[in-house]
Amino acid sequence: MTRITASLAGVVAVILAIVIQSHAVPGTLGWWKRDIPPPASSAAAPVSSSPAEHKPIPTTPPDNCNQAFFTSILPPEASLENIAAVPDGGSHGEGKANIAYPTDPTDLPALCAVTVNVTSSPSSSYRFGLFLPMPTEWSGRFLAVGNGGFAGGINWLDMAPGTHYGMATVSSDLGHNGSVIDTSWAINQPEKKTDWGWRALHGTVMLGKKLTAAYYGSDITYSYYSGCSTGGRQGLREIQEFPDSFDGVLVGAPAWWTSHLNNYLTQLGMYNLPNTSDSYIPTPLLQVVADEVVRQCDLADGVQDGIISRPDLCTFNSSLLLCPFNEPAPTCLTNPQLSTLAKIYSSHHHETTGELIYPGLTLGSEAQWWAIIGNTNGVPSPFGIGYQRNFLFDNATWDYTTSYSDSVVDLAERLDPGQATADHYDISAYKSRGGKIILYHGLADGLVPTKGSELYYQRTMKLFSDETTDFFKMFLIPGMQHCWASPAGVDAPWNIGGAFQAGVMGSGVWSVPGFEGSEEHDALVALRKWVEEGREVRQLVATSWRAGMNASSGVRRQRKVCAWPGESVLKEEVVQKKEDGGDVDVDVDSEEVWECKWPEEGGEGEVEVD
Repeated sequence: MTRITASLAGVVAVILAIVIQSHAVPGTLGWWKRDIPPPASSAAAPVSSSPAEHKPIPTTPPDNCNQAFFTSILPPEASLENIAAVPDGGSHGEGKANIAYPTDPTDLPALCAVTVNVTSSPSSSYRFGLFLPMPTEWSGRFLAVGNGGFAGGINWLDMAPGTHYGMATVSSDLGHNGSVIDTSWAINQPEKKTDWGWRALHGTVMLGKKLTAAYYGSDITYSYYSGCSTGGRQGLREIQEFPDSFDGVLVGAPAWWTSHLNNYLTQLGMYNLPNTSDSYIPTPLLQVVADEVVRQCDLADGVQDGIISRPDLCTFNSSLLLCPFNEPAPTCLTNPQLSTLAKIYSSHHHETTGELIYPGLTLGSEAQWWAIIGNTNGVPSPFGIGYQRNFLFDNATWDYTTSYSDSVVDLAERLDPGQATADHYDISAYKSRGGKIILYHGLADGLVPTKGSELYYQRTMKLFSDETTDFFKMFLIPGMQHCWASPAGVDAPWNIGGAFQAGVMGSGVWSVPGFEGSEEHDALVALRKWVEEGREVRQLVATSWRAGMNASSGVRRQRKVCAWPGESVLKEEVVQKKEDGGDVDVDVDSEEVWECKWPEEGGEGEVEVD
């Protein structure tokens, strides 16, 4: 039975370190725009294309990439801030002035880069960037990309891959310039909160489409969205309120339940505080917990590979971590620490009403907990207390130690600062117009609990029943952490062409390196095929590399990931061969030995989170 059960401060440094040290992997427009079948690919033989296979690409944008042209189109509330003709192989962005996204994309195709400033209220404004490929290379499609955390800034790096697909691509700064954990801009600024919550993205999409159509002198044929974390929330929020904005959305690890999630993160931190108490679990011990979870839960899926694929089938015995004589030690936990651990795994319910506030963290996510419960500075995650101080109470000195209770969640539900929460499950208007959704979430996500996505999917299923999978697919990716990567030493396949995934691998990377434009490997390509050609997305191939983010090191692992309620299992003939031949060597790192099985092929699916 396939069953879904109820389940970024230092992350900034990780993001910057990875991006700054990244390298470029060349790609090509290929079949994506011309609908030519892609070359055959495998882990051993990545897709490659010679220049002779492609028509000559113009090296500079056309004459209408100029100030006068765009100024004549903009409405009174908008102004042209910058325009640049980017040559083939060039770069564009704002560098370190862009706090959240300081790495500029490189190896861009020739394009017109436009920056616009829009006044959204008497006390707020937002900016957006628009990449417009050469008219001869434009596919007729439009792509909007999202942001991360509380970040403000145009996400130029995530915009870049869209141009290689031949898409006009847009991103908003959400009305401010700041890091993923900075909420100081929000205090006593309701209009800025609204820009961050939904208005800046929606306005960017509407005006971005207008500029795109005018630039090419042609209507947009299809519109898409890609975002992860806050970006995932943005995508869901947009189709809930404005179903005509996109034809397809690729949503990763969505932080959709803003009024609950950010308060839950404070509660999580409080479980592991004060850091002077006997119950405090110091960060080094989190890896001890992670290792024990792998030891107990790895084989729940039948394959010993260091990847926890079925946390729902694992009955974790935390008592095996208990220190002898209950004395603290660097390789075990005391009883008070085990009590803290149990709280972290458990779903949190309202102390008065009993209603679910947020589902707990998943077995296998422990390696990333340092970012939300590390508490080395003695306070909870800034994603929690920053929200409460600067969004909810507008009080920079609000004290969680004396003022936090579940009533804070009640207040957040009533006020929903910025109207950011994306908790409308009736998306029938989006479904009726043919809209499609691919939602993915890593099972090792230790920042935004995976079970939150399962919860959203469950509540949507209650409205649409069996029709849900006709337009909405959910992929749970074993071993993937928040939006990208896997725990150190695990090397689980994680790259499916999702938001941020190209950028963390290099400033000139797009799609899945070595498999650019492949429908099997790239979820954005698969989404496009589903929307435009009716090719249902039932499985994808996830990829990881031998040297982490270095694609030139070669493929480390590939594995099929399956649309819920499907499960990736070893092929029957492989299992049979092992049974017949005893100790048969099987390369479980190759996607070729894996297949997706769905309930109709043996078993039944159900969703249980609440």
